[in-house]
Amino acid sequence: MAKLNTLMVCLAAVVLVFIFAIVSGNAEAKPEQDGAVAQAQPKKLKAGFIYVGPVGDYGWSNAHDVGRRYVQKKFSWLETMYVEAIPEGDVPRVIDRLINEEKCDVVFTTSFGYMDATIEAGKRYPKHVFMHCSGYKQDKNVGSYFAEMYQMYYLSGLMAGALTKSNKLGYVGAHPIPEVVRHINAYAIGAKEVNPAAKVYVKWLFSWYDPARAREAAESLIAEGCDAFAFTEDSPAVIQVGKEHTEKGKQIYTFSHYSPMQRFGENTVVSGQLVDWGVMYEEILMRLYVGSWTNDDMLWFVKEKAVQLGGEFGQAVNPKFIDALKAKTVTDRILKTISVYDLVQKRLAQFKEPMITFDPFTGPIHDQKGNLRIKTGERGGYQLLWTSDWFVDNVVGRVR
Repeated sequence: MAKLNTLMVCLAAVVLVFIFAIVSGNAEAKPEQDGAVAQAQPKKLKAGFIYVGPVGDYGWSNAHDVGRRYVQKKFSWLETMYVEAIPEGDVPRVIDRLINEEKCDVVFTTSFGYMDATIEAGKRYPKHVFMHCSGYKQDKNVGSYFAEMYQMYYLSGLMAGALTKSNKLGYVGAHPIPEVVRHINAYAIGAKEVNPAAKVYVKWLFSWYDPARAREAAESLIAEGCDAFAFTEDSPAVIQVGKEHTEKGKQIYTFSHYSPMQRFGENTVVSGQLVDWGVMYEEILMRLYVGSWTNDDMLWFVKEKAVQLGGEFGQAVNPKFIDALKAKTVTDRILKTISVYDLVQKRLAQFKEPMITFDPFTGPIHDQKGNLRIKTGERGGYQLLWTSDWFVDNVVGRVR
């Protein structure tokens, strides 16, 4: 009888433990049913990248691919692929292939001209995520992102305006779109700040990647008297032209674009605009992985470490030109008398501050026709700068 009682007690204990386990399990599962638990992490995420130029352009597309390779190496759960040199008209077909054949979860379209095709793709594939670079349109599953460089172009303009002997600065532009117009204006504003006589002469290529036409444009501008160059074209062609003329005895000053190009002209590259797309891709893909992605426009500047000043990473100004920049002084209303080199360093430090303490697009700013575009003391806002179709008053050339 005692053994029977002991057996009954043991059975009862087992039943109680079983019931407790069921109750506990239900209690733990309830928050997930209520939606309190974040979405489960996928075992793998596949990202496709569409480039407007070849990855070997050593400019825009190369910089994006450096970023792609960075996140591919960093995240074990990430698989990436890319397609290069895609014309705007082919983007819908390429997106279809990346989604249906390559099974990509997210697609990055990395050119302004891809914007409308990306928005349409978002409607065709509502369960996928699309990120468009440099545009201004978003949708439920379509976000946008950009590493904005107008601050760096302004700094390049300060240096170009100080170094020029002819007061003629050249700019070889890809397409007359707001992004490029904004950068030309920033370059011109910087030049005028240190050299009121400086003017920026613009030639359009109507192509993102065309080394032969970029070379031709640079040669033409040099023939017109330009001796300092910034550009928006995805090759080092302009720098190579500058190097050739410098080696023949005519000093040409150039500024790197997107990727580190100082190696293509050690005696001609003063500084430039560098982009680190890797930090942006890291942030975007991590948000997707943990389920916190939103379709907000990601606009990162130097303070977010998406852009840097220099012709090489880690070197803001080529040491060969520091003495010349220190020898040129200007008078600033607040900073008083200061060398251009120190002014560049001061402005760069200001751009890195959490709060905006200085912006190149602070009025008064007039356009080529003398119209007041930005009033005294006011800053040019996002809407104005991201839709710019006008040049500031010391630019020679037409937007259209």
